[in-house]
Amino acid sequence: MKVDWKGVMPAVTTKFNEDDTLDLAMFAKNIKAQIEAGVHGIVLGGSLGEASTLLLEEKNTLIRETVKLCEGKIPVVMTVAEQATKVAIQAVADAKANGANALMILPPMRYKSTDIETVQYFKEIASSTDLPIMIYNNPVDYKIEVTVDMFEELLKLDNIIAVKESTRDIINIGRLRNRFGKRLSILTGVDPLALESLFMGADGWVAGLVCAFPAETVAIYELVKAGRAEEATKIYRWFLPLLELDISPQLVQNIKLAEVATGIGTERVRKPRLNLSGAERKRVLKVIEDGLKTRPTLPDYKSL
Repeated sequence: MKVDWKGVMPAVTTKFNEDDTLDLAMFAKNIKAQIEAGVHGIVLGGSLGEASTLLLEEKNTLIRETVKLCEGKIPVVMTVAEQATKVAIQAVADAKANGANALMILPPMRYKSTDIETVQYFKEIASSTDLPIMIYNNPVDYKIEVTVDMFEELLKLDNIIAVKESTRDIINIGRLRNRFGKRLSILTGVDPLALESLFMGADGWVAGLVCAFPAETVAIYELVKAGRAEEATKIYRWFLPLLELDISPQLVQNIKLAEVATGIGTERVRKPRLNLSGAERKRVLKVIEDGLKTRPTLPDYKSL
């Protein structure tokens, strides 16, 4: 499948049963809701998907199930977030063997690699596969920045095609576009900066709150691309308090609570995460409840 690195790609959550096994029934319900809303791809195994707590076979199961659910209509992107280069290369091979169409690759996180080490890490992984690759650039959370100059070297490999841009520096989208034009696809990865990023020329949005509000997220994207900025901005302003739940160490708990509220998820997380409690739980629930009370009526965005 040819992967067009554009549009809304949910970084989906992983659903669990009470006995801590994968809840594939609720997972399927959510994926079907995403597809119905018109998303352009599914990203598995990210931090929002609690990938660091998943067993290898669980990751492979999620890939296989998602590939079946997507039926070749939209690409399935598997995240690779490993510490050792050889382990990452094996994860890439496993992802391809189980049907993934593309990869999102993070730098090694426990070791703060130098620029040279980071570039070498990505290049060795990319050289091991023919799958198209999106680099995840998130120095805020992962302490390693992939600079514009580093991308100059990385883009010598034909299958490094896109970046999930999460520096939170909106100017960086302009820097990347000015240097590389359309050679590098840019997808914003920060929910509360999504509209601004799209206006700056981002090709797409790897989104978090889309897990609970798929139609609203896709509507914003489609309206922007159709030149209907005022309508997109109105929906986005309604959405913003919810989108800010994505920029929190407890983003998984926050977004899973939102999924419960919209009927396409459960609250269960895998330890060491625990469900929200006390004042913070009340605060997050109020944000969600306020959003639901004022949920906008959407235009026919699928026909744009």
